[in-house]
Amino acid sequence: MSPFALTRTLPADATAAALRADVAEGLTREPKQLPPKWFYDARGSELFDRITRLPAYYPTRAEREILLVHAADIAAATGARTLVELGSGSSDKTRHLLRALTSLDHYVPVDVSESALTGAARALLAEQPRLAVHALVADFQQGLALPSTPGPRLVAFLGSTIGNLQPGERAVFLASVRAALEPGDALLLGTDLVKDEQVLVRAYDDPEGVTAAFNKNVLAVIDRELGADFDPGDFDHVALWDREHEWIEMRLRARTALTVKIPALDLAVGFDAGEELRTEVSAKFRRTGVRAELAAAGMRLAHWWTDHADRFALCLAVPEPVPEAGRGAADRGGR
Repeated sequence: MSPFALTRTLPADATAAALRADVAEGLTREPKQLPPKWFYDARGSELFDRITRLPAYYPTRAEREILLVHAADIAAATGARTLVELGSGSSDKTRHLLRALTSLDHYVPVDVSESALTGAARALLAEQPRLAVHALVADFQQGLALPSTPGPRLVAFLGSTIGNLQPGERAVFLASVRAALEPGDALLLGTDLVKDEQVLVRAYDDPEGVTAAFNKNVLAVIDRELGADFDPGDFDHVALWDREHEWIEMRLRARTALTVKIPALDLAVGFDAGEELRTEVSAKFRRTGVRAELAAAGMRLAHWWTDHADRFALCLAVPEPVPEAGRGAADRGGR
């Protein structure tokens, strides 16, 4: 059996502290909002798995198609010995890459959930006993501190999770990835593409009501973890397309005026009838925009692959050389 190592870079109470901070800040601001990461407790993960199998929800199928068709191309372009996956979860999609990357001998999954990491590692090691797995319990938005593994390294950020970040957050994130890359390394990035508005809205507002249940699950998380008295029945699921920003927003709209008590925060939150709580932004991308954001972070778009219907893209980006002046500044103590 290949070795399995797990490193925790998050304090044991980091998740609980982050939830308290996000709820306190998000529900007292105007307009109210919460980050989408709080959808994903066990129930939320189960609901999202159901969403990925819905006829209207194309991103997962489209990305899987690209991986199946182009995994060998990705392997040939990178020659990676280490695969780093950010937000790895069950590591399901990366199995296509792991099979294609014949030179690979190290896998570094990064996730905030230790149970997800250990479960995925067991399954992968049963399939590929030659693989060395070094899991990181970490929040990739708090910077990347990767273990020492052989290069070249391929950092994978799939599922268009980057679309959940605001433009400024994307810039910080991409810069942190670039800082972690060495010559010969690469980033594999999943991006959902701009398309017909009706197709986009249907993907986030399915007639079966699964996405509505997923959206409302964030209220159940707050109730359970912070002792709140949210009633999901008091809110309607809303999904809309923001043409200006080219992103989908998911919201919860209060059906009537109400007050929610959150004892763990000693907080009472009032909602007007019709007031909305934004729970997710999911940006959609164009090739020119992706290229520009990568360039701003010091990376070059080297390859661009889409599914047969041009709904989704995987791109491979490589680090641009650091100018001598910048390298000298870094050597003098920059991080």
